[in-house]
Amino acid sequence: MLLLAFDTATPVITVAVHDGTRVVGEAAGEGAMAHGELLAPAIRDALAQAGASMSDLTDVAVGVGPGPFTGLRVGVVTALTLGSTLGITTHGVCSLDIVAADVQVEGEFLVATDARRKEVYWARYAADHLRLDGPHVLKPADLAIQHPDLPAYGAGAGLYDGVLRAAGEDGNPRAAALAGLVVTGRALELPLEPLYLRRPDAVPQVVSKRA
Repeated sequence: MLLLAFDTATPVITVAVHDGTRVVGEAAGEGAMAHGELLAPAIRDALAQAGASMSDLTDVAVGVGPGPFTGLRVGVVTALTLGSTLGITTHGVCSLDIVAADVQVEGEFLVATDARRKEVYWARYAADHLRLDGPHVLKPADLAIQHPDLPAYGAGAGLYDGVLRAAGEDGNPRAAALAGLVVTGRALELPLEPLYLRRPDAVPQVVSKRA
């Protein structure tokens, strides 16, 4: 098995190559509007570190969000293209589940990422990382009212620390964690479709014709 995993649901683009036993290559880049420019070089670098090529891949996994429209589209389209052209197995995983995989805590917890517009994407998890609720999008204050006693992890929790009970580091999804979920069979897999949760910021203008 040689799995290529990546996530583009946040400004951080993360890529990992997993051989079924361990991560053998990693790369990352950052740029809120540069996913298209950064993903391909990061994939190339991770494969080079692993001493592998595209033709060696057996699987590809991608975080399907929730996240901004442009970033998710880049990641999902890339995974679909690789799956089709290489004839390999594809895996889609909620990006909040990827963040949750790195959390070690007793009891339930929240994962929150930045949804812009002063909102967060969030989900609630059991201590064993099973997703109990979500994903949803909500204002941090409203989320705090719903779950005042639960610690929150992820970049959204760090951004609104003081409103949410931020715990741990400001985590973004890590491709290595995504690969681990897929390889061990612990991933709750989803279709390779971007999980937007709301309409994109940019919408085409409709020009009405005069009679």
